[in-house]
Amino acid sequence: MGSTTLKTLLMATSVLASAGFAHAADTTLTVESWRTDDLAIWQEKLIPAFEAKNPGIKVKFAPTPPTEYDAALGARFDAGSAGDIITCRPFDKSLEQFKRGNLSSLKSLPGIENFSPVAKAAWSTDDGSDTFCVPMASVIHGFIYNKDAFDKLGIAVPTTEAEFFAALDKIKKDGTYIPLAMGTKDLWEAATMGYQNIGPNYWKGEEGRTALIKGTQKLTDADWVAPYKTLAKWKDYLGDGFEAQTYPDSQNLFTLGRAAIYPAGSWEISLFNTQAQFKMGAFLPPVQKAGDTCYISDHADLGAAMNAKSKNPEAAKKFLSWVASPEFADIYANALPGFFSLSSTPVKMKDPLAQEFVSWREKCKPTIRSTYQILSRGTPNLENETWVESANVINGTDTPEVAAKKLQDGLDSWYKPAK
Repeated sequence: MGSTTLKTLLMATSVLASAGFAHAADTTLTVESWRTDDLAIWQEKLIPAFEAKNPGIKVKFAPTPPTEYDAALGARFDAGSAGDIITCRPFDKSLEQFKRGNLSSLKSLPGIENFSPVAKAAWSTDDGSDTFCVPMASVIHGFIYNKDAFDKLGIAVPTTEAEFFAALDKIKKDGTYIPLAMGTKDLWEAATMGYQNIGPNYWKGEEGRTALIKGTQKLTDADWVAPYKTLAKWKDYLGDGFEAQTYPDSQNLFTLGRAAIYPAGSWEISLFNTQAQFKMGAFLPPVQKAGDTCYISDHADLGAAMNAKSKNPEAAKKFLSWVASPEFADIYANALPGFFSLSSTPVKMKDPLAQEFVSWREKCKPTIRSTYQILSRGTPNLENETWVESANVINGTDTPEVAAKKLQDGLDSWYKPAK
């Protein structure tokens, strides 16, 4: 910095100071995020709501494109230039930053008590004793369907697996619509909207997921092989050439009205609302038989943390307590339908499709994706291997038993459960 610039800055500072204490006392918090799509929501809704209640604190939302975020944030931490508020990815990426001393502990933050242990799991230490991000939003899995198609064919919303396959048979026989809009080319679709969507009903959600981490259950056990047996049956109901069908292809097949059912994540809601010209509904992953407890994948997606080296720790804590409040939950969840609040206080959704998804929390037990916590830290990575095997099972190139054995063998090669 040249001496002239420095003089100008000093003059500007003294002018500001003499213009009255209020201006000089304003603290500006910078929010780091990968959610470039959220810029307008922050600028038009969230920041004005917070600033109105907290005079003297200004907030600047400064997102980085999602593909660059992790690397860019790491570099800014190293350089000491990261923002005050850090938007957290779930599980290991954020845990690593906490272990490095980049994120502050929030276990005693006012407002953190508004979240359950399942809601906080993605941003807590392995033993659950410390939490380092306020949970902001989750995505819920299920099925989105074309209501017009169901009405035309006289199909009732299926609740059991038998009803689900009976509906698929009816759609297939009629021939107007592809029964299921899903492809296997991009791999992750088969795992995320297939295996992780229907799986919790078999492995009993958190009960199975935590047993897998403890090593008391294996991926070769009946409850973990069973969802693959069901997925293998999906093959007959997918579009022609589904092996070459990408994720955007699947979205288009559904929104153009060519497919009746879309195995979904709630993140599709905003896009589908703008693109589909027909009425839509959503239904739960079908249970095996009537009366079974239902489980949903209510997967933690993003949280907010405090940079441990923030120059404005008091203002940052105030902001994070507000992020933990029902007011933030209500604004954010309704501005971005399909990204649901993780708060224990239910948020009434204005969007009917989003309200349908979130209402499932009241009747089903929530869990998170089985591969995300602890089990994907080694090589081979269980999450990525699950993508491959889910696609192989649907394509018919691996049997459910072979797929399960490959996954368990891969996990056994590096993972030793803590005794």
